[in-house]
Amino acid sequence: MSTSEKLPKIVDQDVLAQSYSARESWRVFEIMAEFVESTERLSAIRPAVSIFGSARTPHDHAYYMLTEEIARRLSDAGFSVISGGGPGIMEAANKGAYFGSSPSVGLNIQLPHEQHTNPYQDISQTFRHFFARKVMFVKFATAYVVMPGGFGTLDELMEALTLVQTGKSRKIPIILVHEPFWRDLLGWFKHTLAKEGMIAYEDLDLIQVINEPEAVVEAIFRYYEGRTFEPSAAEREIQLSL
Repeated sequence: MSTSEKLPKIVDQDVLAQSYSARESWRVFEIMAEFVESTERLSAIRPAVSIFGSARTPHDHAYYMLTEEIARRLSDAGFSVISGGGPGIMEAANKGAYFGSSPSVGLNIQLPHEQHTNPYQDISQTFRHFFARKVMFVKFATAYVVMPGGFGTLDELMEALTLVQTGKSRKIPIILVHEPFWRDLLGWFKHTLAKEGMIAYEDLDLIQVINEPEAVVEAIFRYYEGRTFEPSAAEREIQLSL
């Protein structure tokens, strides 16, 4: 046999399967560790508002500046601001809160592209698993503020709507900012989803659409008139099932 020739590799499929199974088992402990660590680090940040939006929005874009102003107003009003910890709208949210009176919280995710940690974070937590990160966005949120964004933003919005609609999370304000961006989507919700019975017309009331930064803060305070920002005992029980 020439040196350029190689013997065929013999791969033991049972060994590979056992190795994969062992890795999957250890992954459970990694996930548990993410939940425990993030819960311990974020437990003192309430009341908090989670802000979502595109990672691709540049610094000089109107959406970036709008997000920064909303986050600053929320921070000065006493709300910690939770965002994705990355660039674009996430950075704007963290930046506005960072220079405000309340903590700026970044929940970072390890991605092969796009995501890098922005410098405007008082509390920073990095996740490997999207679903663990998404639970933390919901678990500590007094309200959701959803800025213009892409698939990731829509994913977070639909997650929040589904959890509240199905009673798996307490009811909180879900605020879409900049009506022109959301107009067609909301029209589809009403004229297709609700009309064809895929959702109830009452489900549309879970969403507020607001354009002005000061109105976002006012809407959250108005929602909690007559009660505290802290979850009730019943709401805490609900959140255990997230």
